[in-house]
Amino acid sequence: MLRNYKKITDRVFHAVVASRETMVDTPMDYASSGVDIDAEGAAVASLVGALSTSVRKKGDFGAPVPLPGGFGGIIEFGDYRLALATDGVGSKLMIANELQRYDGVGIDCVAMNVNDLLCVGAEPIAFVDYIAVPKTDTNTHEILGKSLAEACNRARVTLAGGETATLPGIVTELDLSGTALGWFPKGGAITGAEIQNGDIMIGLPSSGVHSNGYTLVRAIVERSGNSLAEKCPFDSNHDNRVIERFEKGDITLGEVLLNPTRIYVDPLIDLIKKCREGMGPCDISDIKAMAHITGGGLSNLLRLHDDFGWHIDNPLPVLPEFIWLAEKGSVSNREMHRTFNMGMGMTIVISKEKSSSVEKWLNERLPGTRRVGYVHDKRREVTHADSEIVFSHY
Repeated sequence: MLRNYKKITDRVFHAVVASRETMVDTPMDYASSGVDIDAEGAAVASLVGALSTSVRKKGDFGAPVPLPGGFGGIIEFGDYRLALATDGVGSKLMIANELQRYDGVGIDCVAMNVNDLLCVGAEPIAFVDYIAVPKTDTNTHEILGKSLAEACNRARVTLAGGETATLPGIVTELDLSGTALGWFPKGGAITGAEIQNGDIMIGLPSSGVHSNGYTLVRAIVERSGNSLAEKCPFDSNHDNRVIERFEKGDITLGEVLLNPTRIYVDPLIDLIKKCREGMGPCDISDIKAMAHITGGGLSNLLRLHDDFGWHIDNPLPVLPEFIWLAEKGSVSNREMHRTFNMGMGMTIVISKEKSSSVEKWLNERLPGTRRVGYVHDKRREVTHADSEIVFSHY
């Protein structure tokens, strides 16, 4: 199908109409590659609707604490609140399985969980893993153990245990997931409830694709004809991120796509704790909300509040792998921002008056962090410097 193509530029983060050769490849999207985000959302809603209410009543240890956004489940624990998050590495593992490289997947697993806990203001403290394999392999388990240990060190959590299941006939290759536990003082949740018109969004850079969208990634790689084991077909260099190598020689496409998910405990927990103690760049009340930019891309912002909208007018630079994926898959700019983090792995919403000091504080600890946009009063809408990118539902 002939079409004009919008190329994502690294500098401005939005599509620029460019004269390109016409393309005969059908444009790709997440749904056509096998994952329908809208259908997933409906399925989750059905699941939640079928669940019974907790047997533990308000005031009891373990009683549920309602919290918008759904980034973590909260329960009562006396003068404290406990937060739990469960997630897995997903189909990124299929690339790791193909290359037999598991050095970073433990980091992915921990990151996907602890980053969600941060979004409710919880400090992660412990993690348990679940490993399912068709056949036990001691070398693979040793590598996974080292990766999980490194991840727990980065996240400052205790690896408290886990489960390894050998399931021939049920699983055909390695699967990895886990659960993280965090805590915060009673009344200390970051909920988004106090968001106001004019609040500022600060974006924290990602380290790569992280752990979402890999069904589409794999479909694009297959279409491209490139091998995961060959030299990366684009320049993977980018400020504020490092490709974690597991081989000598040229950086391969597989290494770029397997680069571990960034863990944001440092600096975000330090920010939260210092602000609670009155020693940070703002008061804790100035930290309005946080969003982990995972599956759903920028539409995750809609989880923060029902009565406000979000405009990204100064997006972070796009990582080169996203530019390559968009080109090789003929993926629209809107679909890219609905599927991937596009270079911004976490967003924090700060009161306008304190946003500059928080931005400076965070950038000193995670270079590349900067103001990316603002909150406005147009209800439930995400807009972008690229007018093609508009989301009104998660």
